[in-house]
Amino acid sequence: MAAASDQNVEFVRTGYGKNAVKVLVIRRKAGQHYIIELKADVALTLNSRKDYITGDNADIIPTDTIKNTVHALAKIKGVKTIEQFSLDICHHFLTSFHHVLKVKVQIEEAPWKRLEKNGVQHVHAFIHSPEAYHFCEAEQDLNGAPVLHSGVKNMTVLKTTQSGFEGFHRDRFTTLQEAKDRCFCTSVYARWRYNKTQHIDFDAAWTCVKETIIEKFAGPYDCGVFSPSVQKTLYETQVTVLDRVPEVEEIEMIMPNVHYVTIDMTKMGLTNKDEVLLALDNPSGSITGTVCRKQRAKL
Repeated sequence: MAAASDQNVEFVRTGYGKNAVKVLVIRRKAGQHYIIELKADVALTLNSRKDYITGDNADIIPTDTIKNTVHALAKIKGVKTIEQFSLDICHHFLTSFHHVLKVKVQIEEAPWKRLEKNGVQHVHAFIHSPEAYHFCEAEQDLNGAPVLHSGVKNMTVLKTTQSGFEGFHRDRFTTLQEAKDRCFCTSVYARWRYNKTQHIDFDAAWTCVKETIIEKFAGPYDCGVFSPSVQKTLYETQVTVLDRVPEVEEIEMIMPNVHYVTIDMTKMGLTNKDEVLLALDNPSGSITGTVCRKQRAKL
């Protein structure tokens, strides 16, 4: 067997980093405590590949140092929002090391919610409330502007009526029956790109997107809103987000159709009028779409 030759190969990409760096930050102010807990993945690309080619580790910033840096920056900079903290991490590595070409940071925030009873908020106690997860991604090249995304994921919503699916294309393999009314359940994933990274209230923007998703899915609380397809609901949500949050340039959404089917109870002598349903783990439909603002013509 012929010996391998590096003359016949070239690098496509390289990188390394530290994943799942966890930190809880407590801010104490006027007798009240505020917390933010996060989990960060940090990846670096260096301008040298001698560690790969010759085993020379001189340029490698140890992944343990990356972990320590995240902890130290949480202390030095504080963590007001995960978006700003991801930008702080990018800035640190690109300005502190001359041989770092690119930094990519992915952060997920733990969904802690302050305890509240009868309108009174607890001063230092919280409950884990995972109705939706807040995440962000920041990527920046040396001498380049950062690209920042925020997102919401694992937000599962369900409505028991006002959803249908009719008029779809049929061929000889189609067995699906049309539905004038059905359960609609989905686990929403949305990821949006900002058109700037400064002077943004990131938490307010995230909350607006989350509330818009719920609004377009559920409709008015006293009557709901009809959805002729997951696609229509997804698109209307994206258009409304771009209208309400001017800092958002592009939004991607994924809404898998989690199916519930009415259980046939005729063999048991029972009539089931869509009262008892079975959740199907798989297969499930997956509906996706990405919408961006139209580029204005240059004069």
